[in-house]
Amino acid sequence: MKRMSSLLSALCLAVLPLLVATPAQAEPKTTLTIGLIPSEDSQAMVESSKQVLESLHQQTGLTIKPFVATDYNGVIEALRSGKLDVAYLGPFSYALANQVADAEAFAVAVTKKNNSSAYHSLIIVRKESDISSLAQLKGHTFAFVDPSSTSGHLFPKAALQKAGYDTDKLFSRTVFSGSHDASILAVANKKVDAAAVADRILASAIARGVVKQDDFKVVWTSSPIPESPMVWRKDLDPATKEKLSKAFANIKDLPWGDQGMLAGFQPTNDAAYDIIRETAKVLELDLRKMK
Repeated sequence: MKRMSSLLSALCLAVLPLLVATPAQAEPKTTLTIGLIPSEDSQAMVESSKQVLESLHQQTGLTIKPFVATDYNGVIEALRSGKLDVAYLGPFSYALANQVADAEAFAVAVTKKNNSSAYHSLIIVRKESDISSLAQLKGHTFAFVDPSSTSGHLFPKAALQKAGYDTDKLFSRTVFSGSHDASILAVANKKVDAAAVADRILASAIARGVVKQDDFKVVWTSSPIPESPMVWRKDLDPATKEKLSKAFANIKDLPWGDQGMLAGFQPTNDAAYDIIRETAKVLELDLRKMK
């Protein structure tokens, strides 16, 4: 009996690690689906990201499939449901995805133009407009980008509230355009009097000849905002995470979405986006209720 008991104990000790380890590790992936925020129309976004995605394929050996949703929450929902492995998100949409989709920031772009991993929100009006200050926005029409857009909604809204303005009463009409390009064109084409947009996306639209710099003037500029991060699902397998970290670190001198030519990517982490959460508190936003 003692011998049988010893054999059973030994068998249990041998099998137990296998039982514990079996469900813990995800299988390494062969195809990676990457979500892109809709700062431009979907075709333009994929086209302007093509060289970076091709570099990822060449370095990792993974098949790369891009995905552009119709809005920010579409990318977040695809992450949450496991349809996306990696995504390029705005800072605020990342803070939301971190809470509701278990996403984690791991890399951030540094652009050649300003050699920085930060950008700014602008409030723009047409050049001939009589608006030259926040106070003069009263009674005018205004375009935000998306409820989850950092530079196209949250930062300018927080700045207006800090300055003492009630954004629900300040404007005669507000709209959500769906993309920064759409907001820029809405101002240019006199569909709205003013709009909040990212400085680098306005610069990109000017560089592409979509609009002219002389078409606009800036009436407000935000403090620096941490740049849009690359994020992955926390449950992505470690081998794929390691491949991606190395691949992004090697990417340089390529165009990337709305950010223009890259100096490279640098590592980042969740704590870098605490300023976004602090802005959400100013606006008394419950991130979990924004889905």
